Amino acid sequence: MAGNSFGQIFKITTFGESHGDGVGVVIDGCPSEIPLSPKDFVYDMARRRPGKHRLESPRKEKDQVNILSGVFQDKTTGTPITLFIQNRDVDSRPYDVLQDVFRPGHADFSYFKKYGHFDYRGGGRYSARETAARVAAGVVAGKILEPLGIGVVAYTLELGGIRAAHEDLKAIGENILCCPDPAAAKLMEEAVSRAKKDGDSLGGIAEIKVTGCPPGLGEPVFDKLDAELAKALMSVGAVKGVEIGAGFEAARLRGSENNDPIDPQGFRSNNAGGILGGISNGDEIVVRVAMKPIPSILLKQDTVDRKGRSAKLEFAGRSDISAIPRVIPILEAMVKVVLVDHILRSRAVT
Repeated sequence: MAGNSFGQIFKITTFGESHGDGVGVVIDGCPSEIPLSPKDFVYDMARRRPGKHRLESPRKEKDQVNILSGVFQDKTTGTPITLFIQNRDVDSRPYDVLQDVFRPGHADFSYFKKYGHFDYRGGGRYSARETAARVAAGVVAGKILEPLGIGVVAYTLELGGIRAAHEDLKAIGENILCCPDPAAAKLMEEAVSRAKKDGDSLGGIAEIKVTGCPPGLGEPVFDKLDAELAKALMSVGAVKGVEIGAGFEAARLRGSENNDPIDPQGFRSNNAGGILGGISNGDEIVVRVAMKPIPSILLKQDTVDRKGRSAKLEFAGRSDISAIPRVIPILEAMVKVVLVDHILRSRAVT
């Protein structure tokens, strides 16, 4: 299986399966003398960890990050960093049915067609469990960004058709859905509770903002910064769409409306989302990500078995009702990895 690595200079390679011994990441290209210890991972890993409340998967994992290489005396050495997260709460019994049938909306069918033999337990390699390794890599990337004054924050903009009407970033940590609008967060939580009662799931939209990003990041043509961000975010399992700045709304505007006027103080609007010609312009980077409903639901669904025969599936495995809010630190992590990779690329040519 190819395609497990991302980045050019700051390169991450994730490994492991949902119901194997664990998951992890190897980070190559991290500069030396970056302060790093196990305690640095606690906060972000806790945000992604399942089983924190009734609206998430009941799977209980400590998600403790073990540093196996690349760090000495709590500082990076410049050699490959290996981070490992052990799987502790594994129950493969509900997945026995997937030896024969495919979950609609999930990757079971396409993995079978591509590989024939694959680990279907808990989603195996294509499980959201893999993203624990990405969050760990994002912590390392964040340690490089912080001294540069670059901040990355993601939050829930929409869930189950309910959209935040106000933006108070202080409110993100005050509700379980990481929404900047407390009133909308309450309605979202009620919608998730109803979907759970119905045995169903919900989709949503997250918004990501990058502050303090200097102008000049990104490479023309194929390695545009927005293209790299889109690829990084689209690689997250539930993501089905990415837009930068005005995004699809720009298609409904005239050039005179979409162009961002410039004066000596900077840009007077930000329809570009902080990126022009694939290169950061020094303004706030704004990205929105659309996530499909979680495909593992409790309702009976039509499907086929491995021989192509019609079948019915009632699945009782452990899963979230929505990718939100656990996807929030994952999205932040992937943006941080992209930014660090391009910062190090810029240093290499200056």
